[in-house]
Order: sequence, then C-alpha cells, then structure tokens
Amino acid sequence: METITSRKNAYIRHVRLLASDGNYRRQQGEYLCDGIKTLREALTFGARVTSVLWKEKVGEILLPAETRQVLVPGKLFDFASPMQNSPGPLFTVAIRGCSKPGKLKNAIVLEGVQDPGNVGTVIRTANAFGMDAVILTGACADLYHPKTVRASMGAIFRQTVLEIDREFLPSFLKDQGLPLYAAALDERAVDVRKVPLYRAAVAVGSEGRGLSRSLIAMSDQTVIIPMGPDSESLNAAVAAAVLMWEACR
Repeated sequence: METITSRKNAYIRHVRLLASDGNYRRQQGEYLCDGIKTLREALTFGARVTSVLWKEKVGEILLPAETRQVLVPGKLFDFASPMQNSPGPLFTVAIRGCSKPGKLKNAIVLEGVQDPGNVGTVIRTANAFGMDAVILTGACADLYHPKTVRASMGAIFRQTVLEIDREFLPSFLKDQGLPLYAAALDERAVDVRKVPLYRAAVAVGSEGRGLSRSLIAMSDQTVIIPMGPDSESLNAAVAAAVLMWEACR
C-alpha cells in the first residue's frame, strides 16, 4: 500500500488529467471512476481496475494483486477528485480494446448528444431494457468522461457501446441488417408506435439541434413521439428511453 501526501506527485497529476482531459484518457488507455458501488460493479463484470485511490482509509474489498492501491489524506483526495464531497474511492479502469460486435437485433444511436449525464443515462437505460448496443456518432460527449461513467451507474462495464463515424454508419447498419429510424419532426414522420422498432436502429439527436440533415437523409423513416400540443421536445435521454421501451415492447 502506497501513501501519498503531495499534490505534486505524478500519480495525483495522472488522476487529475484523467478527470479533465479526454485526449489524455485515450492516450493512456484509462478512465476514472468513483465510488465503492461502482468499484464492485467493475470487478464483478470483468473490467480491469488498474489502480484505486483511497480517501483516509482503505475499504474492505478484495482487489486483484496487480491493482495499485494508494492512500491519501482527505484534502488531497478532494483535490484529485472531479466530484465534490466524494467519500471515494477513485479508481482507474483500462479502456477496452475495440472488438467487432456480433449480430445486433437493435440499437439506439446518439448523434451529437453533448451532455455526459445524458449519454451515461442512455447507456444505463439501454442496459436495463436489454438493448444490444448504444452507438455514439457525431460530436457526442466522451464515453469515458467521469460524468458519463457516473451516470451509467456501472452499466458502462456491461453494455456494448460503439463509437462509429457518421459516414460509416449506413454501411455498418446495412451489414447488421438493421433499418434506421430517425426521431425528427418533418413532413414524413410517423407515430413511433406504428413502426417495427424491435429489429432496428433508432437515432436521437441533441436537444438543441436535433439530428443532422445528413443522418436524417440516410434514415429509412423519420418517427415522432406523440406529445401534448404545448410540448416542443423531450430531454434527449428521456426521448431515447421512450424509444428503447417501444423497441423492447
């Protein structure tokens, strides 16, 4: 067990950079997680936990022998943590290598959803509903942002999430045999309850801009979620949840 007391320590700098810099996360092949429940989820579902930063005392949890463990005072932990008043621990997880997915029966596509809380919530919801994959395209929030990971409530360790450039999305879905439905308000949009989402991919865009014209153009059909006449739109994660529920139903 290591003990660190200095803010200038290289490991403390490493943890802070993992919390704040997406490019650094990708370069290092690690991301940062928070909380004892999430740590247990990571270990249960086979994530490779590379280090654990304990706050003031070490928790009673069995870790692999190769996992680095570091103990720090409370003030230093708070300096390192991206979360306010976190009881800890913080821990680092190796980013899984890209692997070719098997045959998908359905998928939720997020395009340009920039709020990491929304992206994490969709991952959590997709896992709860048994969706085969979450596909991120366009300028979505970083999959490994601490807020994305936290909002996923451990689902990031067990849900298939694919990052696919928009230009390659049509060929990927064609290979999978999945039609693409786009949630967008246009003249050809139909009530989502009237389309067969059980074997399809359905796309949701950001709350501010919605889906891009190029993604709408590549879709097989646009769909709408029926709402009251005074309602303009839904939160992106809520809209995705409704669509995923409809697909599973």
